[in-house]
Amino acid sequence: MRKPLLRIPYTEILPRPTIIPPVASTLPGAVAALRQFLLSPTPGDLPASTVVLSGAGLSVASGLADYRGVRGTYRVNKSYRPIYYHEFVSNHEARKRYWARSFLGWSTLHKGKPNAGHFAVRDLGQLGIVSRVITQNVDSFHSRAHPHIPTLELHGYLRATVCTSCRKEFPRDAFQDDLARLNPAWAAVLAEAVASGALETEDPDAQRRRGIRTNPDGDVDLPNAPYTTFRYPACPSCLADPPSLPDGSKAVVEVDYQGAWMPPSSAGILKPAVIMFGESIPSNIKDAAEHAIDSAGRLLVLATSLATYSAWRLAKRAKDRGMPIAVVNIGGVRGEESFFTGLDPEQAGAQGVRAELSTQDLLPALVGALQESGVKNEGSRDAAVTPGHHGASVFKDMLS
Repeated sequence: MRKPLLRIPYTEILPRPTIIPPVASTLPGAVAALRQFLLSPTPGDLPASTVVLSGAGLSVASGLADYRGVRGTYRVNKSYRPIYYHEFVSNHEARKRYWARSFLGWSTLHKGKPNAGHFAVRDLGQLGIVSRVITQNVDSFHSRAHPHIPTLELHGYLRATVCTSCRKEFPRDAFQDDLARLNPAWAAVLAEAVASGALETEDPDAQRRRGIRTNPDGDVDLPNAPYTTFRYPACPSCLADPPSLPDGSKAVVEVDYQGAWMPPSSAGILKPAVIMFGESIPSNIKDAAEHAIDSAGRLLVLATSLATYSAWRLAKRAKDRGMPIAVVNIGGVRGEESFFTGLDPEQAGAQGVRAELSTQDLLPALVGALQESGVKNEGSRDAAVTPGHHGASVFKDMLS
């Protein structure tokens, strides 16, 4: 019997927000409110630093699709659903479909770049205001824009593949080369799509005219495409030395004459190094995210509806700790009214802010206002930021 699919949360439009304070409905007013939020003393004995929690909306200005935005996939493509983890690991045909679509979408994601919103977060870090970032995004734009701010990728990253058997990681760009070698006809389709600009337009009507649908996380759907013809490589480590199965027997890893994974292999399946729908976030990542919240005194939520529980629970944790919360997102946010209960109606932003403006516009304006007002790069008074690989050194002990 087929395993029932998990429900994708909050695909319908969430209620519009109440702007807090009311002046934050305009760009100058939102800048003033956020400046008050970031520079006011934190309550009680909370640290003075700010942790950022970001989502897919932050990367829309970089040309990537999001899920629940104004033109998000759940709005314009009602039939879309992402692949689920149990489907991927158990179904060879499902993996063909996934990797074919990812093959077509990788070039757009790979050449994408951080935008002004990401660099504004960098600047807030340089001003000693933002000490850590937790992101739901898998595009690695945060770590590219500000490698010196510790960044925790809550849902993993697309820059690598990981073997479901031996857990070794491999670069995604090299994997793309293998996919092109194994699927020359698909590689020709991709080359034609890139040359025509079909993968670059964000207009869903233009995409439909060209016979494609662009979804989040580098997923490109070609309706009626022969996905069953697609081939993908096996894990090279498991192919060279098949691992042992839980029952102690040796796994089987078989490939065709060009190195494509073949049934009846029982190991060596490569998946994207992201947390798929229905897959659990590792406990060490959960612990590191909670540590990031507990080590800060304010939470700045950027461009996310907090629809996934893994992100929402972090905002709730911040609220339960008494941390002031600011939310910048176009559209509603899951349960956001609970984050702003008990605020003084006369407060100007120190206790909380809710703005519905583009991070691409608001964050650079905020940085400019802070710089003009003489905020110095004095660093956070509660925790030093130490550079490291992908800015993650502060989380090293949590993730080991």
